[in-house]
Amino acid sequence: MQNSATETQSQQMQRRELQIFRKYLERRGLKLTAERRALFDEIFGRHEHLEADELLVRLRAQHKKISRATIYRTLELLVDSGIVGRLRIGEAGYRYERLRAGDHHDHLICTQCGRVVEFFEPRIEALQDDVASRYGFLLLSHSHQMRGICRACRPRSKSPVEPGERSGVRPVPISSRPPG
Repeated sequence: MQNSATETQSQQMQRRELQIFRKYLERRGLKLTAERRALFDEIFGRHEHLEADELLVRLRAQHKKISRATIYRTLELLVDSGIVGRLRIGEAGYRYERLRAGDHHDHLICTQCGRVVEFFEPRIEALQDDVASRYGFLLLSHSHQMRGICRACRPRSKSPVEPGERSGVRPVPISSRPPG
């Protein structure tokens, strides 16, 4: 019973996100084409962090006729509409993930293998609010990504970093106090 309720809730959320995307496209004089819908369904079918070329391979395996250019253009539309997030993964490019309203999380990204770990930390959220308040900002959104080397990659890393250790690079504060 629990699984059925969760599935129904997931389907409702997916319909809501599709409606958001449809309205976004309409405001720009664009249509929800079969190709855009196929990409939307692939991204929202499960929660993963996907590369554009990976999406292309998956859709073509489903015998969908879609070009690489359409994938990239549609990903930009999905990101701009606010329902898909883009994560920078080193020099390799980006990964994309579905976003759900009210379902906030941040990311740990392994610079060696590209593994992405999602997390939510209330202390970080509270600290961000404090910093924004101190500087007179009303936060509308944020993206928090921490890069490092995951446990699986650390043994084969050339410069192993112990937990709690830093690379030796110290950030230089722009200002130690908020503007007056």
